[in-house]
Amino acid sequence: MSESSFQDDVLGELGPDRLNEIAGLLGTDEAGARDTVATTVGAMTGGLQEKADADDEDGDEVRQAVAEVAEPPLQGVATLGGGLLGGGLMAGVLAKVSKPVAAAVAKKTGIPAATVSRVIEMLIPVLLAVFAKRAAAGKGAAAGAPGAAPGAAPAEGGGLGDLLGQILGGGRK
Repeated sequence: MSESSFQDDVLGELGPDRLNEIAGLLGTDEAGARDTVATTVGAMTGGLQEKADADDEDGDEVRQAVAEVAEPPLQGVATLGGGLLGGGLMAGVLAKVSKPVAAAVAKKTGIPAATVSRVIEMLIPVLLAVFAKRAAAGKGAAAGAPGAAPGAAPAEGGGLGDLLGQILGGGRK
């Protein structure tokens, strides 16, 4: 149920205009677009959690991206043309999981993988915004080590695994 809360946040952040744009891309109505977005978001968050749990370079990269999302946002002029929503490590991580997610969603829904990939491209900035909002909302409970740089995130689960679970709306199972 908490995963659907994350999906609801993504759908809310998308708004009706972008949802209608996705529906047009998919050749369906708003309900069909919502279902496809929910399926895609579920697959992406599952892929992120799976990579974060891995004890390899991919896992390290996801944990560093989560730590970056948890950093306080930039203030003032520094936010123009940059910051998390302009890219960042999490955007790269999402881009990496997008191809296997597109293939999985295409297989599950029958929608061509190229079309699902275009939907994912539209969703990445929205996912980044939701991650940032959720991390900011829970920063007190999951602050982690004080003063830790994003690249200096601990490799073992603990705080970052909990933070990823918090951002995605659930804990580790």
